[in-house]
Amino acid sequence: MTQEDPAPVDGAAAVSIDGRQFRFVGTANAVFEPGSLVVFGGTSDARQLGQVESVSFSVDGAPHGDGRVIGTLADGGTRVDHRRTSPFAAASVRAADAATIEAMYTGTDVTLPIGTFLAAHHVAARLMPNRFNRHTFWCGQSGSGKTYALGVVLEQLLLHTSLPMVIFDPNADFVRLREPAAAPADAVSHGTLAERDIRILRPSSGTPLRVRFTDLAMPAKAAVLRLHPLDDRAEHNELMHFEETVGVLPPHKVVAGLVQRGTPAAMELAARIENLRVTDWSVWAAGLETVTDIVDTRPDATVLDLGGFAYPDESLVVALALLDDLWAKREQRRPILIVIDEAHNLCSPEQNSPLHVAVRERIIQIAAEGRKFGLWLLLSTQRPSRIHPSIMSQCDNLALMKMTSPVDLDELGTIFGFVPQAMLARAARFTQGEALFAGGFVPAPTMVKIGERLTREGGADVSVPLRRL
Repeated sequence: MTQEDPAPVDGAAAVSIDGRQFRFVGTANAVFEPGSLVVFGGTSDARQLGQVESVSFSVDGAPHGDGRVIGTLADGGTRVDHRRTSPFAAASVRAADAATIEAMYTGTDVTLPIGTFLAAHHVAARLMPNRFNRHTFWCGQSGSGKTYALGVVLEQLLLHTSLPMVIFDPNADFVRLREPAAAPADAVSHGTLAERDIRILRPSSGTPLRVRFTDLAMPAKAAVLRLHPLDDRAEHNELMHFEETVGVLPPHKVVAGLVQRGTPAAMELAARIENLRVTDWSVWAAGLETVTDIVDTRPDATVLDLGGFAYPDESLVVALALLDDLWAKREQRRPILIVIDEAHNLCSPEQNSPLHVAVRERIIQIAAEGRKFGLWLLLSTQRPSRIHPSIMSQCDNLALMKMTSPVDLDELGTIFGFVPQAMLARAARFTQGEALFAGGFVPAPTMVKIGERLTREGGADVSVPLRRL
């Protein structure tokens, strides 16, 4: 036993028949719980690392449970060899110490510190940024600290990687990503973060959030005007020639231009545009730079404040324009992380307007095929059941905060079958700021107490005003 190893729990023993799964019996002094990392064996060259997945207790019996063997501790315990495990009988069991946990990250050039292990607050918890090249699903009910925690991870990605990101932000939660927190946990890191190219695009202030109608693909234009190519044949055909006729006019002159054309189809299209009040939307660029132009330059982060538009469809037009543009240029293979907060607004299976359908279908396509082109999704929501299953099933990383709905937890357990059920069940008892991370971006499923933000959270809860007596 090395000097750093915790002592074996007296009488606690484990057995593994196949070198992959293990069962253990503890004692009254055992503190193992689901998610705990443990070390088997007493000599440095025979030690193996495992993770407890379930624990059972009885009033008059010893605690017992099972888990999986992660790998063999190699190079004096400084590295975990995941390819080499072996069966063992009646091996001693001890809690893994900080150095052993750190060995799981050996070979990863950069890690993202996001807080501490829930079961060991003195041990830093980390994510592996190279595995954000998979789609990530992030969920937690209202009040769980979901948005704050997501901000912590996005800050670390900005600090430690050059992966550009675009953030669809419906509640203005990330519009202050450039501003330091009142007392940043790490002033040096915040200074580095301040050097990043972070663009904040808003409907009515700062850099304007705009798209150009003539830049949209034909299906997107039709979706904006709720036109079907067969049911609305004449109007759809007129729209196909829009750019050749009135498309060069300023928005406020488009209706008059169509009326002046005088054809029945042009008159019908003019009435449709006027009835939908499309030319009143502030989202149209006119002579301004568009969101697709800005994101095409790949700033470190581009925050899109979707919540300030007067008409609900405007935020959908922004999403469709940008997602279509990224997909059209996919063969360039320029990596980008597409962060969609409150993803149920864009990914719900229940929304059936033409724009909702067009946005959802594009996200489904990116989820299914975008990974190999460097289009990586990070979807955040309060309710997994409100995300289209074809999107959620493509996610390989899971971040789960407090979730008390049995229906939602059951659905997560079905889709993310690699997460131990006992650890999923813990989410119902999480307090604010506690989270479970599982999938490729952690070496083993990890329960974490999220650390502090470096920047201001834009959408923090409003406090109840109190009377001073």
